[in-house]
Amino acid sequence: MSVLQRFEKRLEGLVEGAFAKVFKGVVHPVEILNAMQREAEAHKAILAGGRTLVPNRYVIDLSPYDHSRLAPYAAALAQELAQSQAEFIGEQAWTVYGDVIVEIERGEGLDTGMFRVTAEVYTGGEVAPVSAPGYDAGPPGYPSYDQGGGYGPPPGHGGGRNVRLVSGDGRTYPLQMGSTVIGRGDQANLRLPDVGISRRHARLDFDGGQVVLTDLGSTNGTMVNGQRVSAVALNPGDMIQLGTTTLTFRVDG
Repeated sequence: MSVLQRFEKRLEGLVEGAFAKVFKGVVHPVEILNAMQREAEAHKAILAGGRTLVPNRYVIDLSPYDHSRLAPYAAALAQELAQSQAEFIGEQAWTVYGDVIVEIERGEGLDTGMFRVTAEVYTGGEVAPVSAPGYDAGPPGYPSYDQGGGYGPPPGHGGGRNVRLVSGDGRTYPLQMGSTVIGRGDQANLRLPDVGISRRHARLDFDGGQVVLTDLGSTNGTMVNGQRVSAVALNPGDMIQLGTTTLTFRVDG
């Protein structure tokens, strides 16, 4: 049984076939996995000793409509895609840095049924973008290529401020510019000793003017003010729940 066939088999039993209903008439997870495999193939790099390195981090941008429909299942789908991509890479005898990571995000400007896959080599501290453009997949027979336009997160608070997370026991975690991964694994920048938190649970992106929280396909999900989220711009006072840990988002200045 091929990787794609095993992937389809697992999807059949996932949340009682909800995926089949969500993706009826629009983008299908198998198309996403196909595009991820093409990205790995397109971005191979030969290392010393003849080993072949391929990207281990894949970001899936869905159209706003598809993303809203998928939101309740995004974490489960991200895990299945990561597992299947890891199987595919293993079958090819390729090399990756650490775990295969899949993140599902909202891609403004994409039409319903379209999605964008971008691939990166994540080394545990920094992300090294691949040089080739990401594949922008549309309906069968209509491929195109995206030259890295992307989208900006929703407007948030102003710039030049000191932002931090405060835990329930009073611990403070200042946020630096750039990306901060929260989790309990070695690859996390902010490590929390909570068994309900995944090794790479969520990511905070701070550009100096706003902070966007993105769930990284975690097992137990990420909550903000009691609502499960896949990606959201944070506002001062927002309560973030990961596992049994609660963090309050604070802004000074």
